[in-house]
This record gives sequence, C-alpha cells and structure tokens, in this order.
Amino acid sequence: MRIDVEQDIMEINNAYAADNRQLFKNSGIFTINIMGSPGAGKTSLLERTLHLMQNQLKIGVIEGDLATAMDAKRIASIGISVVQINTDGGCHLDAKMINRVLPGFYMNALDLLIIENVGNLVCPAAFDLGEDLRIVVMSVTEGGDKPNKYPNAFLRADVVVLNKIDILEASGMDLEETKKDILRINPRARIFETSCRMGEVCGVEQLAEYLVELTLEKKKHTLP
Repeated sequence: MRIDVEQDIMEINNAYAADNRQLFKNSGIFTINIMGSPGAGKTSLLERTLHLMQNQLKIGVIEGDLATAMDAKRIASIGISVVQINTDGGCHLDAKMINRVLPGFYMNALDLLIIENVGNLVCPAAFDLGEDLRIVVMSVTEGGDKPNKYPNAFLRADVVVLNKIDILEASGMDLEETKKDILRINPRARIFETSCRMGEVCGVEQLAEYLVELTLEKKKHTLP
C-alpha cells in the first residue's frame, strides 16, 4: 500500500511539473531549482548572484522554507520580485506548490525564475518542479563525504557549487577528492567554487555569467 501511495504522489507531482515546464517554455522563462543543506550558503550565494544578474535579466524568485519569510525579505531588499512558500514542516517543495504561486508573478515579464528549495539534500532531489537547471550548493564545512552519502542529489544536478571556499583550509576537506567523487557520480555536472563572504567574494561572477548565458539562450529559442 505504501508503494501505491508513493507512486500516486509522484504521478501527481510529475503532472504538475509537466504543466509548469510547458508554461515556462511558452513564456520563455529559464527556471532554476537550487537545493542544498541548511547552512550551505544558498541564500547568500543567491543574493550575490542576483546583484550581478539583475541589470541584465528580469528575475523572479520563489523562496521555500519550513517557516518564516526571512530569506524572502533578504531577496526583496535587492529589488527582486519574490514569493514565499512555507511548507509548515514539509521537507521539500513540490511542483503543485510552485504551480499555485506562479500567478504571483507577471510571467511574460520574466526572463529567469529561481526557486530556492527547502534546506535538505534528500527529499527535494526526488521532486521535479519543471525546472530547466538543477543546482546543488554544498559548503566545504559539510565535509567531503556528502556526495557519497547523498548521491541522488548530486546525480540529478546540472551544476554543483562548492561554497565557502575561503575557509577550505580550516574545514579540512580534500577539495580535489570531493570533486572526483561528484564527477564519478555525475560526469556531466559542472562544478563552480565560490565564496560569498564580504571582502572575499570569488567564483560568483563566473556562475552568474553562466546562468545569464543559459537564460538568454532559452529566450532566443522561444521568441516568436
């Protein structure tokens, strides 16, 4: 019975994901799903990236959290259109949740939609939201064993961001071994190394340039 229930949940989710994907395609919106553990630095990375992209693209953000709108307020302070989803204890966002809040945006006025998922490396990995690109953010402070312990998250990632690289030495993580593990699990993953701490920002510009390039490429192919 449990398997039947799980299959039903995933079938419903995948149907909504397909609807979302078609809507994004019709609107020419490039969509990114960002996931990672609590404390990986997802929101700080997003803030830094948005600052670099906002003069080139029209951007919307969906913030997913168990509770509070703290991260949404941080994004709104940059001048970005943002919608908050609180899951009330749920460990992930699903495609239906995304579908329900899309009317909160002027879809035809967006180039890029970024979804910051709930902090978790397990549940979010299983749910397609209709995104074009999936990013996993991993802090070096989490330890190099995370790709092997949570392979599904890394297996389905298009981009892996190794964040807080400024404290790599103090963390004791073997960066090269971790990168080898990521590429062994997912040879197609593109890896960026970043730091978002004030005065030590690095790698974010390269990530932003890559995301702008992908967004404009989709827009070019969907224009009438």
